[in-house]
Amino acid sequence: MSAGLLERFDRIIARKGYANRSEAIRDLVRDRLVGEEWERGDGEVVGTLTLIYDHDAQALLMKLMDLQHEMHARVISTLHVHLDAHHCLETMVLRGPADAVHETADKIISLKGVKHGKLTATSIGEFLT
Repeated sequence: MSAGLLERFDRIIARKGYANRSEAIRDLVRDRLVGEEWERGDGEVVGTLTLIYDHDAQALLMKLMDLQHEMHARVISTLHVHLDAHHCLETMVLRGPADAVHETADKIISLKGVKHGKLTATSIGEFLT
């Protein structure tokens, strides 16, 4: 590895508070393994879906509730936060085969009235020791 590349890496890991390069490299490897798990599409994964929407959109609220009940095997938990007088943040924990979790998240994010949605993918942790 070139000295310049290593210096830049060391600055990043110092800023993030890593004790040493090994710890930072461990996290990079784990992140790549989680990515591979999601790319395979069939393994059991978990993710968080974060939504921002206007709470005055009554049709959206009913559709969100209906979808969460319809997909109860995938939506294992939700958190609802009032951001201001009109906007809400909702976080859902989704679990299942990666393809099904992606499909569920896409279905919810694409609902009319959702202003922003993002799925954060992670692992159930079986192989991350």
